[in-house]
Amino acid sequence: MTDEHRPLTDHQIAAIARRIDRPLVLVGLMGVGKSTVGRKLAHLLKSDFVDADDAIEHAAQMTIADIFAQFGEEYFRDGERRVIGRLMEERHGVIATGGGAFINPETRALILTQGIAVWIDADIATLVERTGRKDTRPLLRNGNPREILTRLHRERAPFYSQAPIHVTSENGPHLDTAIKILEAIDRWL
Repeated sequence: MTDEHRPLTDHQIAAIARRIDRPLVLVGLMGVGKSTVGRKLAHLLKSDFVDADDAIEHAAQMTIADIFAQFGEEYFRDGERRVIGRLMEERHGVIATGGGAFINPETRALILTQGIAVWIDADIATLVERTGRKDTRPLLRNGNPREILTRLHRERAPFYSQAPIHVTSENGPHLDTAIKILEAIDRWL
């Protein structure tokens, strides 16, 4: 889908943007494209974008992998919740969260009440291919990535499904997914 063939005009996108009164919070498994799609979405909406994982690393002055290794997942999830809460209070336009953020009940409640949660989904083959591009995923380090992602998808789908917006990211331009999100938000608002 190129810019001249996209189904939404700039005028339609601007009209949708004016109706959005809360941050858009992207949730879903690692590899669905939350960060890349989030940047494109923010650009289309003429708003800002922040990646919660980057904000966490900046606040902690450590990588997420190091936080997991030194302090464990529970410690990380608590810090993640606090950072996402701060980002939402600051009224960022589009926020990409880590794959496990929406699983935490407190974080999920915060996102559902103060933001517009958007579940970006993808098939397992796409996730395996995308996450295999770099070795920065702590949850994929000790086992078969396909098996781990399949299990995580099965375990987390009931939580992700609580997001009012659900789109599927497919192999192809991330702009297509950003447009799908805008169309879904337009129908939902």
